[in-house]
Amino acid sequence: MSFENQLALVTGASRGIGAATAIALAAKGAHVILTARNAKDLEEVEDAIHNAGGNATIAPLDLTDGDSIGRLAQAISGRWEALDIMVLNAAMLGTLTPVPAIDGKEFNSVLTLNLIAQQALIAGFDPMMRKSSDARLLAITSSVGRSPRPFWGAYGASKAALETLVLSYGEEMRNLGKLRTAIINPGRTRTDMRARAYPGEDPQSVKLPEVVANRMVEILASGFETGESFDIN
Repeated sequence: MSFENQLALVTGASRGIGAATAIALAAKGAHVILTARNAKDLEEVEDAIHNAGGNATIAPLDLTDGDSIGRLAQAISGRWEALDIMVLNAAMLGTLTPVPAIDGKEFNSVLTLNLIAQQALIAGFDPMMRKSSDARLLAITSSVGRSPRPFWGAYGASKAALETLVLSYGEEMRNLGKLRTAIINPGRTRTDMRARAYPGEDPQSVKLPEVVANRMVEILASGFETGESFDIN
C-alpha cells in the first residue's frame, strides 16, 4: 500500500479527520496539498508530515470564496500535471434546529460550503483528475444525509445533496476514464464538530480521527468500484 509519486488534495485538513487523513496519506508516500482557512493549524499539520519524512504543501483558503477554488486549481495545475486523490472533507455543521426555524442566511452558508464549494472543487480539478492513471475521489458524508433526524434538517440536506452530486459525477466518468468516486460515512468520531453537536458526550467514548483516516487510506489503495459507500464503525 503505497502512494509514491501520487498527488493528493485534502480539504478541511487543519484538524480532525482531514488532518489525520493528510498525515496518513503522506506516511504512505503521497505529496499532500492541505487546504483549510486556518493557516496556523495547517502549518502544524504540515510540520507533523515533514517531521515524519513526508511531503506536503499548504494552501490556506476560504472555500466559500467564489474565486479561491479556481485560483487554487490554476496554481496546482501549474506545478503538477495530474491529481490522483481528492478527499472532500471540509464541512459546516450549522445550528441544530427545527426545519421551520432554520435561519436562511446560515442555511445558505451551510449549502455554500457543504455543497456548492464541493461542486466547484470537482469542476476546478476535473482536468487534473482526468490526467491521472488512477484518480480517486472520496467525499465525507453523515448518516443524517440518509436517515433524517429531528433538528438535523439543514446539515442532513446538504450531505444528501453532496452524495448525489459526487455519485453522479462518478457515473458520468465511469466510461470516460479511470476516475472513481465513493462516499465515506465516518460514523461517531472524536472531532470538534461532533463535540459541538453532542456537548455532553464523553469524547473517550468515540473513535479517534486516525481510525477513519487509516480506513480511508485502505479504501483508496483498494480497487473499490465507483459509486460505493463505506460506513466506518
